[in-house]
Amino acid sequence: MLGSLGLFNLIGVAILSSLVSIVYLAGKYTQSKRYSAFIGSATQAASLLSIAAVSILALAFYQDDFSILYVAEHSNTQLPSAFKIAAVWAGHEGSLLFWVLTLSCWAGLIARQSHYRADYRDAVLWVMNLLLTVFAWFTLFASNPFELNSAFVSEGRDLNPMLQDVGLIFHPPLLYLGYVGFSVVLAFSVAALMVKPIEFDWVRHCRTWCLVAWCFLTAGIALGSWWAYYELGWGGWWFWDPVENASLLPWLTATALLHILGVANGKKQLLKWSFSLAFITFSLSILGTFIVRSGVLTSVHAFAVDPTKGMSLLLILVLVLLSSFSLLIIKGEQFESQAIVSFKSKGFMVLIAALMLILAMSIVLFGTFYPMVFELLGLGTISVGAPYFNLLIAPLGLLALVMMGIAPLMVCKPQCSFKLAMLLAVVSMVSGALLYVPQVLVSDLYSISWMVLVTWCLACWVVFTHVYGLWRARNTRYQRKLFGMSIAHLGVAALAVGAGMNSFHSFEASYRLAPQSQVEFIDWTLTYQETELYVGNNYTAERGVIEVSNEAHRFVIAPERRHYPVRVMNMSEPAMKWFWHGDIYITMGEKVDRQGYAFRVQYKAYVRWIWLGALLMMLGGLVLVLQRYQRRIKETGYEIQCSQ
Repeated sequence: MLGSLGLFNLIGVAILSSLVSIVYLAGKYTQSKRYSAFIGSATQAASLLSIAAVSILALAFYQDDFSILYVAEHSNTQLPSAFKIAAVWAGHEGSLLFWVLTLSCWAGLIARQSHYRADYRDAVLWVMNLLLTVFAWFTLFASNPFELNSAFVSEGRDLNPMLQDVGLIFHPPLLYLGYVGFSVVLAFSVAALMVKPIEFDWVRHCRTWCLVAWCFLTAGIALGSWWAYYELGWGGWWFWDPVENASLLPWLTATALLHILGVANGKKQLLKWSFSLAFITFSLSILGTFIVRSGVLTSVHAFAVDPTKGMSLLLILVLVLLSSFSLLIIKGEQFESQAIVSFKSKGFMVLIAALMLILAMSIVLFGTFYPMVFELLGLGTISVGAPYFNLLIAPLGLLALVMMGIAPLMVCKPQCSFKLAMLLAVVSMVSGALLYVPQVLVSDLYSISWMVLVTWCLACWVVFTHVYGLWRARNTRYQRKLFGMSIAHLGVAALAVGAGMNSFHSFEASYRLAPQSQVEFIDWTLTYQETELYVGNNYTAERGVIEVSNEAHRFVIAPERRHYPVRVMNMSEPAMKWFWHGDIYITMGEKVDRQGYAFRVQYKAYVRWIWLGALLMMLGGLVLVLQRYQRRIKETGYEIQCSQ
């Protein structure tokens, strides 16, 4: 019953979005405007149907309705209720349904906006519904989450133990909201070229939507990094895994787009750049979906290994790229951007920043897909790992810190003098050295890393220049503009320091520990107290209770080894104690004798600074979104007052 009802709602989404696509074209052909009300109403109805479809699937999971094949493959009666609901998007079919939900909801939000030009809003909704049509029918025919189970079963296969974590509840939805949010950016840019005259205000309209999608994607990537860190037991926060890279690719181009939209809106510069990056960013979002579901790359994140489904997504990607860039080529002759006339201008600085981000994207793209292409050409197998990415991305990251430090000095009116900039640079170098070198000298385990020293100095450069810029811009209209940007840039500086310290000044060791045994780790004493056995909802576990102490601190850490009988899988659940300068991170391994276990003990230097930086970046984006929302409210109120 639930399966049929959910399928009915999904069919309704596909039909309504298809009707909108057809009706809009018919209205354009007949030059009739009567279709406009239908487009808005049908779009909102499709979003409601998609919400109903996902809710019905969630209810089926909650009620253990194993008559639906997808539920039987990803749930179990013993699975906690929260994970049952999150299992909706834990597999291939459910995640595509959630993609449809997100796409229809973004379109529904646009349909409720009334401050856009009518013909332009209809064109935007047509592009959104065209995408929704493709993904809805693709989900129905190739990845139907409501397919009935051919066998009667009383118990499900259970959710993958790696996914039985709170990260599953939040990480995929945030990532999808970011990925699909860039469909709005694509729709605004394509629609701007479709209408007559060309709607150049799309840049102003689109900046808020782009910022919101960027914030969601940043949150999804950061949460995924944190999830991998504490769940997988490796103690790492980024592995340059193909699927991790797939989420990074649109983030890099979206960051470049956000910067370019600023000068395209105010100075009418880099307009064609803004169109191109809008097209590429959403295309890279589809590419990320292709990587996860095609099976062409090996990854712990991969949902499916069906090449036919992957090829369908690749075809969608090709169609989006060809159609959007063809439209830009045809309409591109009708407009020109304002020229960048000075090396000291904001436009030139933004262009350099965008080029750096595009170069970083190209490096990641090449490193991710080169092994696959190499193998497809019959040249053998090759592996591209962390050394390649770190070697090429790290210098770009340092150069990006230099550019971020220059940005607030150029925003100031009048611009900062060269002498003052040099003074800030010297103070930054001294401060960075004073913050970093003493930390290394007090430890016998490490030596000074020049890369990390430079990172500390450049991070201080970003902090001092932004503080100076905010002080210089106080009580002016530039202060609001600088505030959100400064928070985001300070987040990047914190992330850079955390990544550098974590890479060069972490430490690990492996031990065999049995009850009452004791080992020394750096300046800590680890005492293995006992092994506890307990039974969870759908697993059994061995827990090692370890007391960790030194002259200043004493605490207990309890890592676990869990066995999931339905999936017949073992999982390590690491335990950690965090400090401002790093984490004590312990993973419990296999049993090596009658009482002893293998343990991996790590000190992860400054690892929390990475996620602190990501939080600051998101906060900076949210501040900019709120500022733009307040500005629009004031403009709307002023327009109403003038009309009266």
